[in-house]
Amino acid sequence: MRSEEVHYGRHEPPPACDPAEDLRCITTSFQYLRTSGWYWGSISAGEAREALLKKSEGTFLVRDSSHPQYMLALSVKTRCGPTSVRIEYSRGSFWLDSISPGLPHLQSFPDVLSLIQHYTASGHKPQAQASNDSHPQTKPDPAKHMAKDSGVPLKLTQPLHKPEAFPSLQHLTRITINRHTNWPDQLPLPKPLLHYLQDYRFHI
Repeated sequence: MRSEEVHYGRHEPPPACDPAEDLRCITTSFQYLRTSGWYWGSISAGEAREALLKKSEGTFLVRDSSHPQYMLALSVKTRCGPTSVRIEYSRGSFWLDSISPGLPHLQSFPDVLSLIQHYTASGHKPQAQASNDSHPQTKPDPAKHMAKDSGVPLKLTQPLHKPEAFPSLQHLTRITINRHTNWPDQLPLPKPLLHYLQDYRFHI
């Protein structure tokens, strides 16, 4: 049975990384994902499609990949319906999978939340392709290209929270603060609150 997950590029696997560093990186990403409230765990591509079907374009969630060689997949509602894109991982970096011949490499990130935040409408602007090899992590932006199976650009606008994991008022306040400042550690707040802000530095 054909997987519904879209490939966004093929990559030659880089040399093996330190297993301890891999474990730290992956564990950190899953901690962030569980805190986010829009990580849906081991649901299938069909279940993700059903959850997104009646949502607005750009609504997304992250789930476990149905492919044994991948850990995670990004499911998103496009103007042609829900689709899924695999998230690749290697040597402490995450990036979107791609099959486009014009996208041999995509920008990589130290955790999944940074990747997703980069491609949301309220996140960072995509970086241009590097003109030489001096910036190996500056890569083309898949949001400007079309998914092969869906024929529409990838666009992320808002996460779909899992009903039983809807974030607390404290967490929503933390996200609001993060949206309005890049230096939350400089706010005149008690240390416990500053530590709480530092535990989740994202605005999605």
